[in-house]
Amino acid sequence: MSVAREYLDGNAADIVTAIRTLFQERGSSQYGFEAVTQLEHALQSATLGLEQNASSELISAALLHDVGHLLHDLPDDAPEQGIDDHHENVGFHFLKTHFGPETYEPVRLHVAAKRYLCATREGYHDQLSEPSQVSLRLQGGPMSDAEVKEFEANPHYEAAIELRIWDDTAKVPNLVTPGLDQFEAHLRQSLRPA
Repeated sequence: MSVAREYLDGNAADIVTAIRTLFQERGSSQYGFEAVTQLEHALQSATLGLEQNASSELISAALLHDVGHLLHDLPDDAPEQGIDDHHENVGFHFLKTHFGPETYEPVRLHVAAKRYLCATREGYHDQLSEPSQVSLRLQGGPMSDAEVKEFEANPHYEAAIELRIWDDTAKVPNLVTPGLDQFEAHLRQSLRPA
């Protein structure tokens, strides 16, 4: 049984508890070849959202944007082996039942936002970390003009870009951030009504 199925089947009654458990059990794994763990990266991303006075929905998206990495059993060096884990889609499917589009759409679009920024923002590609450049090649590289127009037609594309910038920045070793508990209220605020 996949890790995603275990969490969905075992904890669907309280997705926030499932998310906390997921980070507690798998968040200490390395974030690719970056100098932070999955949990550190998530907390740094969400903290950047807090500092920008983002909505609870976007702060939750920042915390959860890479949750798809925690829901598969591929090796940490999957991109270096030429494997794209499609974590943005895995995360989207994990979240869409419990959260609204203001949370799950930026998660779904954050890889597309990297491709978009590489196509539209001068110098953006060169600022990406080496692991992020490796994964970009697997994810399709910079967008074409047609893909740029399609991306801009999504009502959540600007939120996805904001999240992408936080994602790129949230890789600082030993950075002190609020703990996972500090984001529970934002997660609960972002849940779809029962």
